[in-house]
Amino acid sequence: MAKKLPKPPVAVMILGVGSFAHSIGKALADAGADVSTYLTRNYGHYPPTLVGKTFSRDAFPSPVLLIREHKIDVVIPQSIDWALQPWAADLVKCGVGIFSPTGEAMRIERERDFARELCAKFKIPFPKSFVASNRIEAEKILAKNPQPFVIKNPLCSPTSPIHTILCETVADTRAWLRHVNYAEGVFLQEYLGRAEAGHVALVSGGEIHSLVTNQEYKYAFDGNQGIVAGAPLGGLVERDENDKYGLARELIQPLKPWLRESKFNGPLQVTAIKRGGKWHVIEYNIRIGVTSGPMILRMLNNPAEVVLRSARNEKLKLAFNDKLNFGCSLTLAGYGYPFTQVRGPQLPLEVDGEFDCDVWWNEVARGADGNLIATGHRIADVIALAPKLDAAIAKAYANIRKIRVVGSYFRTDVGQSLWPPGSI
Repeated sequence: MAKKLPKPPVAVMILGVGSFAHSIGKALADAGADVSTYLTRNYGHYPPTLVGKTFSRDAFPSPVLLIREHKIDVVIPQSIDWALQPWAADLVKCGVGIFSPTGEAMRIERERDFARELCAKFKIPFPKSFVASNRIEAEKILAKNPQPFVIKNPLCSPTSPIHTILCETVADTRAWLRHVNYAEGVFLQEYLGRAEAGHVALVSGGEIHSLVTNQEYKYAFDGNQGIVAGAPLGGLVERDENDKYGLARELIQPLKPWLRESKFNGPLQVTAIKRGGKWHVIEYNIRIGVTSGPMILRMLNNPAEVVLRSARNEKLKLAFNDKLNFGCSLTLAGYGYPFTQVRGPQLPLEVDGEFDCDVWWNEVARGADGNLIATGHRIADVIALAPKLDAAIAKAYANIRKIRVVGSYFRTDVGQSLWPPGSI
């Protein structure tokens, strides 16, 4: 009788940098995957080297040849901007699994007004919203609708001319409309308050599989003060395959006809605000997220298999670790953040003691003397998981306090507001 050969490990290539590539890569490597990273940005190159081979976009203008050469099974993009690259069509054609929707299905995140139209079609609550091409049009909309708006770019991208500006009064909105960059127009979304929460699901084989309900702490400082930062300063996740808070039931499940029609497969996250006892969609994203993603993968018993099968649009069978019901993510922000036009020097990074949870380096490198240095605005993400929420939060804080960089800070109040979902 022929001996059965062992199944080769899933070969994963991450398209990204920093703590995203470090965290996703390590979680999958720990699950037996063979991990490599195609570096898509000009910073955060050191962390991915800690989990596998890395390839620079300068040396390799396209990842497609690398994918073929290394027999990659699945690629995981950090950003939806991969679809705008000159090699995007070749990537789709080469047949590799992509842990992201493609084509028409990407519009639900990429085009904010398309998401609004989808919600209208399927009777999903969505804030009153408008698109304007210039300041004059935007100010006319405000005059006819004198209420606070959240100001966004019509097209979602990490390089958008406008990053989310949350205005809580009409005067705030009017003042900001004088200063935003109208290169791609402006999307004005009715401000509904702060009772925000999210839900992450996987769509595969025509079915929707809930994973977690999450909360992102998007304001820069304690007490949810300051500006909305470019990426969250912290986050919570709760294992929620049964959709405890109704976010998937009310805001994702009604989209099933469109999801099937558009051949959507991969992650789908909804961010929503609760107002008048009802959830309203703020936006959809087609990624598992920088804060939630690594926690989700740690919660799954079979993350490499789940990612691969989702990328191939196959039926899923999720299995969770029963001891990891909650997660807490904290970000150590560097000098000048969130005001990224303010930059400091490269600074020494000190660690006092051993970590007993996940620590993912972001804008960090190893100096000539072999010691770690902070090289930018976001230094590390510290992530802890536990059976109970309080234990996860306590462990994350105990570990982030072991890291010291001059001028750095972290929020000290994650979990003290905005949780449970729908509260402020």
